[in-house]
Amino acid sequence: MDEQLFFKKLNSLCTSKEIFDFLSCLEVMSDTMASGALQRISEVEVDDNGLKNPEEVLENEVFRALCLQFEFESSKLSDTGLLNALQALIKLRIDPRSTLMASLLSEGEERLRKGQLSVKNLCGLGESLLELEGPSCATLKQIVNHMQEEDMEKWGAREVVMVYKMLQVTGRQGEQNRDLLKRLNNVTLTIVSQLSPKFTSIILNSLVVLHQTQAVALVTALCKHSVKHIPYFTGDELVNVLEAFLFFGHHEQIFTEALETHVPKSIFNMHPRTVSKVMQYCCRKMILSKPIFDAVAEGFISDADRFTTDQIAEYIIPFGTLNYLPPSASSLFRKLETILYTRFSHFRPHTLLNLLHSCVLIQRYPVNFLPKVFSPYFLQQLQAQPPGLDRIVTSQLTQLFLTVILECPFYEGPKLLPKYQVKEFMMPRNSLDVHLLKRVKTGLLYLLKKRIYFASEISTPYFYRVDIEIKLDEEGFVLPAAQREEVHRRIAVCVDGQNRFCINSHNLLGEEAIKRRHLQLLGYQVVQIPFFEVESLQNCKKMAKYLHKKIFPHTYGLRC
Repeated sequence: MDEQLFFKKLNSLCTSKEIFDFLSCLEVMSDTMASGALQRISEVEVDDNGLKNPEEVLENEVFRALCLQFEFESSKLSDTGLLNALQALIKLRIDPRSTLMASLLSEGEERLRKGQLSVKNLCGLGESLLELEGPSCATLKQIVNHMQEEDMEKWGAREVVMVYKMLQVTGRQGEQNRDLLKRLNNVTLTIVSQLSPKFTSIILNSLVVLHQTQAVALVTALCKHSVKHIPYFTGDELVNVLEAFLFFGHHEQIFTEALETHVPKSIFNMHPRTVSKVMQYCCRKMILSKPIFDAVAEGFISDADRFTTDQIAEYIIPFGTLNYLPPSASSLFRKLETILYTRFSHFRPHTLLNLLHSCVLIQRYPVNFLPKVFSPYFLQQLQAQPPGLDRIVTSQLTQLFLTVILECPFYEGPKLLPKYQVKEFMMPRNSLDVHLLKRVKTGLLYLLKKRIYFASEISTPYFYRVDIEIKLDEEGFVLPAAQREEVHRRIAVCVDGQNRFCINSHNLLGEEAIKRRHLQLLGYQVVQIPFFEVESLQNCKKMAKYLHKKIFPHTYGLRC
């Protein structure tokens, strides 16, 4: 039978029975046709859980006859027939220790040694060895060495992807294969537009593992190309892409927009691991996407009982970090509270602390669980596990305790002992915009005439650092910053640069929102100077006029 007609007929068959019936009618077929038949059987009979009908396939007479032919005539097979059969049998979960598999592998390695395999078949052999023996397989390095001698300009996407996969496991840092990697990256850049969702994900993952931070043009092209594939990525593929965006520090607004379209439509079909990675991406990039966060909240309410404790935290923490309450907030936190009651002891201590801390950022107070958190037993657990009671952890504990004192006066449980409290909160996200602070200070100097009337970057007795502090007496006069007596009112001026807001947004981050609440409860008059209100003020006089209206709105003139 003509091979073209054979494969046309074969690809129209949808069950192993139909395929076996078709094959039994043929008197003769080439090894390419026979290996193609095995591949088609693997396509229709194997799913994510393995072989659907093992006995019907493996015990079938036609199947056994095919296997015998491949086992005893392996030296007579064409390269394509040999390697296609090997890949199909691996997919069908044939025992790697069987004489059949040993015969095919031995023959493949012999042809590799003689240097007679084409690039396509070298990749096929590499793929089979990765499946069977994993990254420790010594033969993979031989295949990579052969590939270095080939003309990459003629390679297709499959060959490119396979070499990335082999390099990923044979030389993780790319030190021994630096020249090959450089050439491979350059060739890949020319075929990015042809890459499927699967291949795009694999290459991005390989570039992460191989630490290809210098391949900026390729990474950028792949990230842009991935946008159109978002609806078609599997969960694991999308995780790889998001990890690449995070690793390389890449951000594409159109990528976020594509996620905003995809996630709400697919939330109830997405694996929790994938959704967790989407939330991690939004959190790390400070992207407050209401369509994504609202959908994730609905997904949590519906399915959180089947999540791991880490996934529960990964779903919820970004809401606090980015200071956002979805429309379903009451149901969301009611669900979280129920889970905490039943699974509290299952959480790792630092994961639990991060979760509860994120809740207080958005005024969701886990009062019923704080007695356990402030208990000596829990604090010992924190200390015993990395990172222990470092500055970040003790800052979170202290902020939880301060929240209880200021916002939950009805709390009567254990207190946080002073030895676990920090003197000043550590908030790495809130690094001060020095340029903006300088402009505001210049404007204040113009307004108040003397530098003695305000202080900058002041540590308070209440753990927080204030950007600018101004003191007033009982009549509203501005006092020298160093004066301690007769201070009737304190103004905390918050100089808020872009890094205190969600990206492309006027929404303060959770750490800044709780700081303002606490400063107000501690008696400060809080005045916010956001970057977006002052970026158009071109000179000192305009800045001073703005600050006058902002800080002293009811005063026509100032007396100091």
